Amino acid sequence: MDHELNEEILDNEVRLIGDDGTQLGIMSAEAALEIATEKGLDLVKISPNAVPPVCRLMDYGKYRFEQAKREREAKKNQRIIEVKEIRMSPGIGDNDFNTKLRNGSKFLQDGDRLKVTIRFRGREMAHTSIGEELLNRFADGCAEFASMDKAPKLEGRNMSIFLSPKSSK
Repeated sequence: MDHELNEEILDNEVRLIGDDGTQLGIMSAEAALEIATEKGLDLVKISPNAVPPVCRLMDYGKYRFEQAKREREAKKNQRIIEVKEIRMSPGIGDNDFNTKLRNGSKFLQDGDRLKVTIRFRGREMAHTSIGEELLNRFADGCAEFASMDKAPKLEGRNMSIFLSPKSSK
């Protein structure tokens, strides 16, 4: 939000608030600007819709810097949860399955959601129960770190489940 500063304030009269938060009363914009220059501060319009508009004496550069610093802190503390995907086929070997399971549990421990998908090709569509079994086995393998959001669901040629990390706190 951009504020009107110093000479940009064209109102006839403004309500002035000092740099320490004290009310200095209603006066002309010129008088308020004079007070601001005497104190070496900026005159900033903080509430343009009020009658009369409210202006404040402050060091605007310092204010902007503090605000940017607060925004950076807030941004640093937020965590974006990604959805990672692991794909398998119904005829996957045991070692490959264990590798995918290991990778999946690593994703879940890092706090990401996980989508496990099995793609059926050709005649494999006749044996969707194998895929469902495989997905349930995967969910059981990750049960220590994750909970299943949706049961195995067939969408076209793909069957998938979603796993969410259990909160460690």
